[in-house]
Amino acid sequence: MPFDGIAIANVVSELSKTIVGARIDKIAQPEKDEILINLRGGGANHKLLLTVNANAPRLNFTAQSKASPLKAPMFCMVLRKHLTSGRITNIIQPEFERIVEIHIEAMDEMGDMSTKVLLIEIMGKHSNIMLLDKGKILDSIKHVPPSVSSVRPILPGVAYFRPTSKKNPLTVTTQGAFIEHITIDNFKIHEAIYKHLNGISPILASEICTRARVPHDTFAKDLTEHDKSQLYGAFSDIFSQVMDCNFTPTIYWNEEGMAVDISVIPMEFYAKHTAEAYDSISVMLEAFYTKRDEVYRISQKTVDMRKLISTHLERARKKSFVYDRTLTEIKDRDNLRIKGELLTAYLHMIKKGTTVFVADNFYDENNPMEIAIDPTLTPAENAQRYFKKYNKQKRTYTALQEQIINNQEELSYLDSVAIAMETITDEADIAEIRVELASQGFAKRRPQNKNKKAQQAAAKPLKYTSSDGFDIYVGKNNTQNDNLTLRTASANDIWMHTKDIPGSHVIILTGGKTPSDATILEAANLAAYHSKARNSANVPVDYVAKRHVKKPNGAKPGFVIYDSHKTIYVTPVEP
Repeated sequence: MPFDGIAIANVVSELSKTIVGARIDKIAQPEKDEILINLRGGGANHKLLLTVNANAPRLNFTAQSKASPLKAPMFCMVLRKHLTSGRITNIIQPEFERIVEIHIEAMDEMGDMSTKVLLIEIMGKHSNIMLLDKGKILDSIKHVPPSVSSVRPILPGVAYFRPTSKKNPLTVTTQGAFIEHITIDNFKIHEAIYKHLNGISPILASEICTRARVPHDTFAKDLTEHDKSQLYGAFSDIFSQVMDCNFTPTIYWNEEGMAVDISVIPMEFYAKHTAEAYDSISVMLEAFYTKRDEVYRISQKTVDMRKLISTHLERARKKSFVYDRTLTEIKDRDNLRIKGELLTAYLHMIKKGTTVFVADNFYDENNPMEIAIDPTLTPAENAQRYFKKYNKQKRTYTALQEQIINNQEELSYLDSVAIAMETITDEADIAEIRVELASQGFAKRRPQNKNKKAQQAAAKPLKYTSSDGFDIYVGKNNTQNDNLTLRTASANDIWMHTKDIPGSHVIILTGGKTPSDATILEAANLAAYHSKARNSANVPVDYVAKRHVKKPNGAKPGFVIYDSHKTIYVTPVEP
């Protein structure tokens, strides 16, 4: 279910019980589209997240912390100026809209107490956060000029008005009123419900139809009296729960263990799915959205790198194709030399005007060689022409050997970086890969910020613990792979990597002990899972004591050589 009116009603209920009366301690804007507010009240501290990320706009309590930019954005500065130390006096959801108003009493510039409204509109890509004073917009996290919306511009100094409203479902208290609203137009009934009543999403409309046992695609004009009674009964039951603040925040999971949807009321529509209930809607929202937000933001911040890697990979693959085609074209180059030698040996036998000469082949007595002759050239000149072609193709072959090796190394390297892109978990990982790509000449170096506060914490490899208690580390990129293998691991620790397949370096810290077969198998699974062969079966993973692993001088990041290894085959599963 989208973050609709009922979900917002649950959030407003939770916030009202917890932070009305609380004071605002700190305000931060860690992302361009989200605000994080630290609150103190009732003997406890709270963090309130307001985000208008188009992927998942919402507000809820959060446990997460994010680094703020060194220079606060203008909207954040405006909020700090007007709201810091202010006290929350009320939290409302007007007309059951997808809107939340947080009323805050704070001292103004004249030293008088005044009430400002921090408002969030949750409307998909049009979501916004605004600060209002006496009905006028002081500022908003997204500005909407008249050139974008002449009907409803959102700019400092402009009077605020809510979007065109439908009917508030909380005021629809009789069957007659309900039927009147959903039969205004001859829509299919589930469309009619969400198009004419505020805060009802298409999924909730379908839930009403499911409970009423009325087919979703029934047209309004075709409803029987029984259908009308059943639909109102289902609608009334749901909104009685809302009026009583009787919410059950729930995540619904499918058979594959994927989160399908969320709801704050029991959903017959998802009867075949597994329901996981929560005591708090904020906790439920954090569980459902945090990982998705993280993936979305990382995806947005790495678009340029992914495109860069894809471009270079495609270029390297085209080179491989050209090299293979050229090798095929010159594979018979020795025949050119032989033809030149045969012509030289039989110069006296070639008559003027001959276009084809068949020579006894002293390299293969059973196969005479047919040689094309250019009649405009002398026999000796024809022989030299074959020698020149041969020497040219020989030089091409020699040059190709080095080019093929370099291109294959580049392909393997870029494949490893592409895999590293799939294991990014934070900003530090992104920065590390950017630096690595720049060091290899694939990207321009970015100027470094000399202010130490602006420097990001070093990215860290993934850490796991085996069933026998051994620590296992997995590099998330080539820089981490090199650090793990060349600096972290001791001589007797176990090093692992998929055989001839780009992937992460995996280190088992043995502490001088011998890992069990179970630990070896678990670590091998990690190596296979964090490789290009993640979705394959029977993936070969080499493992060896770290003392047998060496990095050649001048090798690309992440590239090592090793010997004395063993190989284990695993079918990777998510750790």
